[in-house]
Amino acid sequence: VQLQASGGGLVLTGGSLRLSCSASTFTPYISWYRQAPGKEREGVSCYNAADGSTWYADSVKGRFAESRDNNKNTVYLQMNSLKPEDTAAYYCATGPCAYSDSLRDWGQGTLVTVSS
Repeated sequence: VQLQASGGGLVLTGGSLRLSCSASTFTPYISWYRQAPGKEREGVSCYNAADGSTWYADSVKGRFAESRDNNKNTVYLQMNSLKPEDTAAYYCATGPCAYSDSLRDWGQGTLVTVSS
């Protein structure tokens, strides 16, 4: 599956962005990750198949929300109340939470910069 992430940009603290992840074909599970400069990649959100919920990292819980448009094979990540620590390259990848990263297909990443 080919994934294309978009929607990143420069935003002020407290602002909002909506990222999009468009897939070349219907993909039931899409996860979001981010990698800040000099830091390891971390999970942002993913589908928890164990209970059917969407998992969010504690650092984004209550501020970020996933949604999807199956007609467009697109998953969105709405990011509100952005903070400078949200600055990172954001990547989407196939697969639910409990999925080996080595088996995922990855998008190319979109850069989010939050300025104070």
